[in-house]
Amino acid sequence: MLRVSGLSAGYGSMQVLRRVSFHVEQGEIVALIGSNGAGKSTLLRTISGLHRAREGEILFGAVPIQAKKPEEIVALGLVQVPEARQLFPNMTVLENLELGGYVRGRKHAAQDLERVIALFPILGERRRQRAGTLSGGEQQMLSIGRALMCGPRLLVLDEPSMGLAPIIIEEIYRTILDLNRSGTTVLLVEQNAMGALGVAQRAYVLETGRIVLSGGAAELMEHDEVQRAYLGRDYQYKWEK
Repeated sequence: MLRVSGLSAGYGSMQVLRRVSFHVEQGEIVALIGSNGAGKSTLLRTISGLHRAREGEILFGAVPIQAKKPEEIVALGLVQVPEARQLFPNMTVLENLELGGYVRGRKHAAQDLERVIALFPILGERRRQRAGTLSGGEQQMLSIGRALMCGPRLLVLDEPSMGLAPIIIEEIYRTILDLNRSGTTVLLVEQNAMGALGVAQRAYVLETGRIVLSGGAAELMEHDEVQRAYLGRDYQYKWEK
């Protein structure tokens, strides 16, 4: 569904991404983990058309998208849930969701809204409440819900666990699994390696703008370097998928 080949990007004289290559197959949850400064945000901005690549190719399905505008990429079905939610705080929950459905038009709006409310009932209860007054967990649900209103074929999640309490993180990850079971392909970009590797089938490790490790998520969870860098030497973790 998504294939990134030899992607390089940066800002001015600063090189951030160095010939990054990875792929996401239809129906998968693929995790991309890395610490702060690894280049995760630049990679997502480049995939979503917010930043231009210096070299390389990005294919979504069979369509090259590295030269397309962000709104064209969203219309194709590649939709990103941004880091730190980035909601419209003075607009209501319902208004934020309706804006997410703009590219799909009125024809799909009611059905998509019904699906989002079924997934996140709290958003239905708070539909008239301003988004900026929601809790952090509720705002993350709203950000995911807004993306789902676009009808994504590939949902890209940028640090969905950031700043959330452990019990809310668990709920968010269970939602990601539910979305995947219902047919949504997911690219999960996280510093939280524990959660990401717990739900993904495959994973990549990004360090200083390069992919340094890749493989099955369970395999990487047991990898010595991953445990030392992200999980702690004695860390053991199992997630019931």
